[in-house]
Amino acid sequence: MITINNRDQLEWTPGMTVRDLLTAMNFTYVLIMITVNGELVDDDDYDTFKILDNASVRAIHIHHGG
Repeated sequence: MITINNRDQLEWTPGMTVRDLLTAMNFTYVLIMITVNGELVDDDDYDTFKILDNASVRAIHIHHGG
């Protein structure tokens, strides 16, 4: 089981990547920062970064403006 933002949970699947998690959670924000167990994941690695079972993921929507 994966915990997202200390509140949501998602069933873990073998080989799950950050991109898989974003798709499953319907996170479509253009600017989003992801950490897995405290490790910042570069957005270029979302398709390849593997999430292990029992991971804690933080997904933070970054917004900008002026």
